[in-house]
Amino acid sequence: MADIAKYTPIHGGTLISDFKAHFSIFRTKRTVALAYTLVFVFIAISFFFYFLLFFPQLIILGFTIHNSSTTDTSGSQNIDFLPPNLSKGPSVLENQTNTHKVEALKPLLNQTATDNTNPLKPTPELSKGSSDVSNQTQNKQLDHKGEVLKQNQTQSEEFQGRVQVLKANQSTNAATNSPETANTTVGSSPKSASEMKNVTANGDKGVAENGAVKNLTSSLMMKQNNGTDNAKVKQGIDDRIKSLMNCDLFDGNWVRDDSYPLYKPGSCSLIDEQFNCFLNGRPDNDYYKLKWKPKGCTLPRLDGSHMLELLRGKRLVFVGDSLNRNMWESLICILRNSVKDQKKVYEEFGRHHFRTEASYSFIFEDYKCTVEFFVSPFLVQEWELADRNGTKKETLRLDLVSRSADKYKNADIIVFNTGHWWTHEKTSKGKDYYQEGSHVYGELNVLEAFRKAITTWGRWVDANINQMKTLVFFRGYSASHFRQGDHETEPIKNETYLSQYPPKMTVVEKVLKGMNTPVTYLNITRMTDYRKDGHPSMYRKQHMSDEERRSPFSFQDCSHWCLPGVPDAWNEILYAELLVKLNQKQQSQKRP
Repeated sequence: MADIAKYTPIHGGTLISDFKAHFSIFRTKRTVALAYTLVFVFIAISFFFYFLLFFPQLIILGFTIHNSSTTDTSGSQNIDFLPPNLSKGPSVLENQTNTHKVEALKPLLNQTATDNTNPLKPTPELSKGSSDVSNQTQNKQLDHKGEVLKQNQTQSEEFQGRVQVLKANQSTNAATNSPETANTTVGSSPKSASEMKNVTANGDKGVAENGAVKNLTSSLMMKQNNGTDNAKVKQGIDDRIKSLMNCDLFDGNWVRDDSYPLYKPGSCSLIDEQFNCFLNGRPDNDYYKLKWKPKGCTLPRLDGSHMLELLRGKRLVFVGDSLNRNMWESLICILRNSVKDQKKVYEEFGRHHFRTEASYSFIFEDYKCTVEFFVSPFLVQEWELADRNGTKKETLRLDLVSRSADKYKNADIIVFNTGHWWTHEKTSKGKDYYQEGSHVYGELNVLEAFRKAITTWGRWVDANINQMKTLVFFRGYSASHFRQGDHETEPIKNETYLSQYPPKMTVVEKVLKGMNTPVTYLNITRMTDYRKDGHPSMYRKQHMSDEERRSPFSFQDCSHWCLPGVPDAWNEILYAELLVKLNQKQQSQKRP
């Protein structure tokens, strides 16, 4: 009884009420915790739906950027800044262009120390068309990230949902990876089918004729700007091209430049012995340290890598006498020197001597281009005619071009020359030598015969050359300096000692003016007249006979030129002319 009284409630009550009283505090805490949890979940769900309702663009942007970053494994440095509707295809193409060692117009950006005025900038040849749109788009994406958001907002409105936007991006990727857009730059659309397709005869991708310079410019501006204003760079390019277009490249002087020659003396095994003065023992070196400097502008240094890009997928052909072979070998050495793997530069038939065959062709494998030479010293046909006694005699057909003409008429660039063989005894006398049809002239003045031959050549060019495809050049007469005496080591500095302008070149100029096909005249006569020091002279061969040693100046060569040497400057002028001509061609294609 005492124990029962000990546990009896003070205020009275039943056993059930007492049990409820013991557990009332736990009931209150659990209810409050559950209530707070429900309120928190309600707020979180409300905020989530509110976020989905008013900010769908941010979610779409997140998914799209993730999609772009995970699908692009090409290593392109620009793809991270592209809007999601741009594919990786064109960026891969730009990287491939960089892989081809393109440093477009590097000589126009990096001047030598001797050129203190009128600093060179890249030519506008590489700054037209779709490349500008590409660069401007990329810069705007970097500077105005808001535009990316706007574009995604537009896409979300158009496709009405995240899934459809992602599908649209996938469709864009598939479309831009198609072969037909192989030559389309990022952010641009091709203007024509010819700009869209860029496949060589072998099926290899190359630089299309209409798009080559544009793609190179895009690469250059991306590489060189480093955050600078594209408009300023482009203006510099335009100014440089204008200076070349308005400049007489052949009125100038020879100046010493220790950064020359364009290739190391003795390094080019392709040079014929008669041109390789260095290996033939010539002791002085000033003859390959001089560069040609026009008075009205700065001649860009020939960048072999860039010139090869200009020639990608093309044929450059030299046609003429041994002086054009001199120029051809010079260019082969310059271009070959710029190629990393020189094993991929070779003569088509593996030949290493270039004086006995009718034609030669050097293949630059990585660029799918050829640089060729066709022997044609008169540009018209050398002929054989049987006389009354049945013996054959040589004549020159003034009415027929050389037999090899059909082999090069479709080339992309052709450089013609003739002149020196017209000074030989047979041609200068002109007796029973010149022929038209079946008629052989008993005697014909050499200048008149030359006019007939050049007129025949001009008519053939007008009838056979597609001026929309082929650029035609005619290189003028190269001066000779035959003199008895000591070997010359310095150029002529006093203009009064220069020779008169050759009458044959006056004939050439008149014929060129009367042609329908545009022909660029490389008038190198005066610039070569200064260089009496540039000929092989007695250093035309390594091993002389006893007679040649006794009287070396009786066997000297003062017509051709040492390599490295004067013909390198001809090729620098050709390079500058190509920049100008390709720019003009591009501008003409833009006109309606």
